[in-house]
Amino acid sequence: MQGLESLVPLILIFAIMYFLLIRPQQKKLKEHQAMVAALRRGDQVITQGGIIGKVTKVKDDNNEVEIEIASGVNVRVVRSTIATVTSKTEPAKA
Repeated sequence: MQGLESLVPLILIFAIMYFLLIRPQQKKLKEHQAMVAALRRGDQVITQGGIIGKVTKVKDDNNEVEIEIASGVNVRVVRSTIATVTSKTEPAKA
């Protein structure tokens, strides 16, 4: 019985850590993956390096996005390095 009593605090600590640390990180990761998957041409984005630009080309086959950071200056970045989408474009009408 004493072995079970000494195990209860450890289980409680793990449960608290799960709900305060692990679960919110997993939720944030899923939201980021959904945001990156929904990138479209014309979206204003900010990369993790702080570069602000407009998406000009989305390449699905190799996880790259082409961003125009100045007129005539295009940069290829990996999708996962996109930190935020500042303005979304409207979907094209069919």
